[in-house]
Amino acid sequence: MIIELFSIFFKIGLFSFGGGYAMIPMIRNEIVSRGWLTAEGFANIVGIAEMTPGPIAINMATFVGFKTIGFFGSVAATLGVVMPSVLLILLISKIFFKYQSHPIKQGLFYGMRPVIVGLILSAAYFMAETSLFIVKPGEWTGNFLSQVDWVSVGIALLTVVGIRKYKLHPILLLGVGGAIRIGLKFVGV
Repeated sequence: MIIELFSIFFKIGLFSFGGGYAMIPMIRNEIVSRGWLTAEGFANIVGIAEMTPGPIAINMATFVGFKTIGFFGSVAATLGVVMPSVLLILLISKIFFKYQSHPIKQGLFYGMRPVIVGLILSAAYFMAETSLFIVKPGEWTGNFLSQVDWVSVGIALLTVVGIRKYKLHPILLLGVGGAIRIGLKFVGV
């Protein structure tokens, strides 16, 4: 299973462009489809990886590896997700700088940008689906609005305003969001 975990994260590291958030849908598909984690468990790992220091892709690989196998799983997954980048950078650095202004290279990068946006939006959709609704996806019954966790929606909207308008630090917002939820639990909401 360690070799399988390494190869999965190697593939994720090799075929994911656009940074860690763009990797989330691919990691989710690989891990949840194998039954190593539930969608909810994966969403929790995304949250933990987001609030810990370091790149989210490496943090996620480390947490998923640890959750599935333990210490050696975290080492295998982390090495797997990092190794393709290291190898590719070593291989293409000379070519990249030699042909920096070539139209094909520029076209490739401009063409990949919308795909990266789509991957990030897909990750955001997954997180919204598992975080902003009272019931799990696929279990909805009745009115859509009755399925919404309005407290979570409010916290999410306040987070967007806090970051975009007031430039608040994400760690502060994570702490405030957690404190709001804890406080509401104590008052029975």
